[in-house]
Amino acid sequence: MDKKVIRSHLSPYRGGLEARRPWCRASARPPTLVITVSVVAALLVGVVLFGVRLTPSGGNNTWVSAGVRDVLNAVSSKQGITAAGPLATVPDPSDRLLGGLLSPDFDESSCLSRYRAALYRRPSPHAISTYLISALRRYESLHRRCGPGTSAYARAVERLRASSPNASTSSSSPSADDCSYLVWNPIEGLGNRILTITSGFLYALLTDRVLLLHSSGGALDDLFCEPFPGSTWILPEDGDFPILGMGSLNGGHHESLRSVLRRGEDPGAAAWLYVHLRHDYSKIHHDQQFFCDDTDAALRRVPWLVFQSDNYFVPGLFLIPRHEAELSRMFPRRDLVFHHLGRYLFHPSNTVWGMVMRYHDEYFAEADERVGIQVRRFRWAPISTDELYGQILNCTQRETILPVPNVAATGGSDGQPTKQKAVLVVSLHGEYSEKLRDLYNSNNNGSTSTTGREAVSVHQPTHLGAQRSGVQEHNQKALAEMVLLSFSDAVVTTAVSTFGYVGQGLAGLRPWVLMSPVDGKAPDTPCRHAATMEPCFHAPPRYDCRAKTNGDAGRIARHIRHCEDFPQGVQLVE
Repeated sequence: MDKKVIRSHLSPYRGGLEARRPWCRASARPPTLVITVSVVAALLVGVVLFGVRLTPSGGNNTWVSAGVRDVLNAVSSKQGITAAGPLATVPDPSDRLLGGLLSPDFDESSCLSRYRAALYRRPSPHAISTYLISALRRYESLHRRCGPGTSAYARAVERLRASSPNASTSSSSPSADDCSYLVWNPIEGLGNRILTITSGFLYALLTDRVLLLHSSGGALDDLFCEPFPGSTWILPEDGDFPILGMGSLNGGHHESLRSVLRRGEDPGAAAWLYVHLRHDYSKIHHDQQFFCDDTDAALRRVPWLVFQSDNYFVPGLFLIPRHEAELSRMFPRRDLVFHHLGRYLFHPSNTVWGMVMRYHDEYFAEADERVGIQVRRFRWAPISTDELYGQILNCTQRETILPVPNVAATGGSDGQPTKQKAVLVVSLHGEYSEKLRDLYNSNNNGSTSTTGREAVSVHQPTHLGAQRSGVQEHNQKALAEMVLLSFSDAVVTTAVSTFGYVGQGLAGLRPWVLMSPVDGKAPDTPCRHAATMEPCFHAPPRYDCRAKTNGDAGRIARHIRHCEDFPQGVQLVE
């Protein structure tokens, strides 16, 4: 094997994996701790409610969180409660399964990124609920039993076909072992698609449904690996599926939730229903009743649900009372939903992973620190290139994310810079990376010594000019850039951008958010350090299910607040 390839797989950081990550060494062992049960309980509460910041313990290259975890297990063993285990654990950085988040039941060669991507990211300090891990294993069993290619799936499709008005035969009576399904219908760009698939998966997890993706026109071909062992999450495109024209479904369709509620019928009596959760649904109370307890109960009886959304509607699921207890057990910290589910679901195909590795090895493998800057311009928020570039520079230098150039500064004792900082710029346009590169390329072989004795290099994988969500190669490049962004040590994103939401969530970082322009000008505060890494639900329901009138979703639950980057939306916070 080529030496460069070996380095890319084993030494994602400069100096090698062991040099950067001492906790991976075989000789490292947690220190012996003498601690009372009450203190252990307090530490556990801290892990569950507030997460853990990994902190070096002395000079022996061990980590406090590992010691706490071992003490918790030891105390549980003495008390005879090992079967229950701790409520949440911080994944060991050397654990390829991410603390049990990922299933071991895959052939690694079929999806190289599944067990390797975490090696290139900052170690996640965020605890994973053992209840979530159990729920994922249960779901995998359900999907294996009910997914495409199984007899249960064939029976479910046959009953659906028999329920159509033109059916010539009647279906058999449903049994307790029958499977229910949630079918995702694609719309908008890749960022929106990833966020809506995540939302649909959480809904499926809560309601014992099997999530299937309608890959219209091959929208997902060679993009993601299969996330569930022994099955597929792609709805078969055999032309024989009974629900026709899924790409043209809308809220006014006869079999939509909106239409059924308007007719005063029981939604639970339908063989299938379309649920319209696109941004324009907020004008229609009947669509928004999807987030009401009584409607949720009725939909439990519908074997097939088809939905289309351009929203990260996870916060809306936290508004449904019947799911509160389950969600609190899965996510003791509410602001980690996408971080955990995104890393569980989305693994780049080998084709996309090859793109990621080639770019990483060429430009980032030798860096001491990596900074990701994601730039997006929207028609509804116009701003000139120069104005936006000034905002980026003002933000990154004011917050010491990037240094202020000073060609007169010296480096180390040999005159060389003491720190290599690689900057990844992700944008449809190349002007911003070019301006940054010109700024930092004015001295010393493309790097500029600075007051912080840092050498800065600027890189941009693509600048495609326009978003083309229907083109496979475009989607593959977009996904590769999202993954590269998630390798960053610090992230700057653009307000309201779903692309940025995905990158920051996979990275497990609270981003610095470039705030939207005001009258074409950068705001006085160029960026803010986000209070949460969770994406924003841009179009939350305005219908108060309990009061049966208009309401404010940002004032119903203490862990749901209006978004900093888009005040009309809401997001999960801790």
